[in-house]
Amino acid sequence: MAKIFCVANQKGGVGKTTTTVNLAAGLAKLAQRVLLVDLDPQGNATMGAGINKAKLTATIYQVLLGLSDVKTARQRSESGGFDVLPANRELAGAEVEMVELENRDKRLRDALALVGTDYDFILIDCPPALSLLTLNGLCAAHGVIIPMQCEYYALEGLSDLANTIKKVSANLNPDLKIVGLLRVMFDPRMTLSQQVSDQLESHFGDKVFKTLIPRNVRLAEAPSYGIPGVIFDPAAKGAQAYIAFGAEMLERIKALN
Repeated sequence: MAKIFCVANQKGGVGKTTTTVNLAAGLAKLAQRVLLVDLDPQGNATMGAGINKAKLTATIYQVLLGLSDVKTARQRSESGGFDVLPANRELAGAEVEMVELENRDKRLRDALALVGTDYDFILIDCPPALSLLTLNGLCAAHGVIIPMQCEYYALEGLSDLANTIKKVSANLNPDLKIVGLLRVMFDPRMTLSQQVSDQLESHFGDKVFKTLIPRNVRLAEAPSYGIPGVIFDPAAKGAQAYIAFGAEMLERIKALN
């Protein structure tokens, strides 16, 4: 059965989508079968994987409402070598429509259970808010990967997210745990970055991934071509860091088993 991980942080602009898309492509390059679930109405992960969200007939919106299933709605990212359960603006309306439905917080979990044997990893790109969509992601997952910048405000938001994960684990999904914190957009020249990084390591110990993702122009350029950064420019420092992160993830999963 697939290992399911949320990439979550309620703070926007911290590299959640970049991390999800490049981790998916990195794991695919390491011969893993991967499904990327785009749970953000902006659909950036869908576009970053090279899928035209304007031409979709079935998306995660229909899956959550029970109007379609994952096997029908999933698309192939030819550039990334993984499957995508895509999203577009329709998903913004799902929160209101799901309020009346039974098991509204476990709709995604139930949908993914039908394809669990098709994949080694299912990665869920969560929206930047602690919403019903994010709650669906947390209820479906075995663990949470938290990408964060090494800056003061990121530390503030981290405690809120950790508390939310504890509550979901206690009340809705006992399997849920924090897999690790990923330091992204890291600039070693900045004293603050190094200080926050050191704080994270002292507070969270081995929950902090060893891999550091540097600030990298090539990673930022890749989505406009619909190609994951690790494929767009494999020699770039950012791409190499995400490949290393994928390998570290595999090692960490082996250690947990």
